[in-house]
Amino acid sequence: MRPIDLAREHGLSAQAIRNYDDAGILPPTERSATGYRRYTPLHAQALRAFLALRGGHGHQRAADILRATHRGDLETAYRLIDASHADLLTERAIHTEVAAALAALAAVPAPATGRPLTVGELAHRLNVHPATLRTWETEGILRPTRDRATGYREYGPTAVRDADIARQLRRGGQPLRRIATFLDTLREAGSPDTLRVFLDSWQSRLTTRSRDLLTGAAQFDAYLTLLDRA
Repeated sequence: MRPIDLAREHGLSAQAIRNYDDAGILPPTERSATGYRRYTPLHAQALRAFLALRGGHGHQRAADILRATHRGDLETAYRLIDASHADLLTERAIHTEVAAALAALAAVPAPATGRPLTVGELAHRLNVHPATLRTWETEGILRPTRDRATGYREYGPTAVRDADIARQLRRGGQPLRRIATFLDTLREAGSPDTLRVFLDSWQSRLTTRSRDLLTGAAQFDAYLTLLDRA
């Protein structure tokens, strides 16, 4: 087969096939007497495997999996595959934690208006030590501003809301890292209602990636089967 023959199946260009070949994503290629590359069904399956793996693992890791396979290092290929599954499992856990933490918002009053609170005032409001607020700041949970004249910390409405959420989650036994992750997600979304939409979209992406990993595994297994017969 010619490069264009492999390319047509996937809507790629012949140059893309040559680039994948040069990058080691395809197995070693023989050339004709005139220097043209000759591809076989093995190369076609390698390309299918790479494109399928790319959906779940990303371009770089998918390429690394194929390169490791072609140098006979299947242990590394399997480790790379396992790492992607571990990454997805971790992301699923974070999503679950963030979704569960939404319940804490129901017990938190809406951000108040008015002047910012000082460290002492906020600590008194929450019934915590001021050092606790500084620890939460170090962990990325709180993001107070600074008074331009004095340099003292100031906690505006959003920071006060975040502190209220942190207190609720700490009472529920959540570690600081998870609280910081939840608040980062809330800040990115902008509001609890937007966060719910964001979480639904996030869940959809997780589901899609899980399916992509399965598809990639099937195509890669088919490629390994051909390699064993070669």
